[in-house]
Amino acid sequence: MKVTNEFLIPFLGLKLGKHQFEYQINKAFFDHFEYDEFDSSAIKVNLVLDKQSTMLELNFKHSGTINVPCDVTNEMFDLPIKGKLKLIVRFGEKFNDENEELLILPFGEHQVDVSQYIYEMIVLSIPLKRVSPGAKDKKALEKLNNIEVKDEQEVKEEEIDPRWAALKKLLTDK
Repeated sequence: MKVTNEFLIPFLGLKLGKHQFEYQINKAFFDHFEYDEFDSSAIKVNLVLDKQSTMLELNFKHSGTINVPCDVTNEMFDLPIKGKLKLIVRFGEKFNDENEELLILPFGEHQVDVSQYIYEMIVLSIPLKRVSPGAKDKKALEKLNNIEVKDEQEVKEEEIDPRWAALKKLLTDK
């Protein structure tokens, strides 16, 4: 992914305390990551950066919709998604992002790229099964229409094996 200046936060010039950032995420953002699971998106990401003397605390929250095909009917619909992520940024000898909740930046670094974290937060909030609200109603109606009401006698007659019916006949012949 090509880093854009929009997602680079220069924390060196910021005062200690909380700072708020807001991003509008659309399909072009996901195209940079070569992610094409949906057609369009309208997602708002709020980021609160809490700068402290020895570390940074990043709190991400997102909400919005993505346009995906329904797994049941294959019709396109807007799926609402939301989620949050907390990230601690500390400083050390070398870069380390092995831990998903802790990022270690080398001493002397003056900015942090948040695009990868926004991408992962959004992608992980998308459910595996995507069913449109209309598909649930259609499915339930189809099941109700397919159910036939049978009399108790019909059910009992269908359940009796013909071999047992012959044996029962012997009992009633006495």
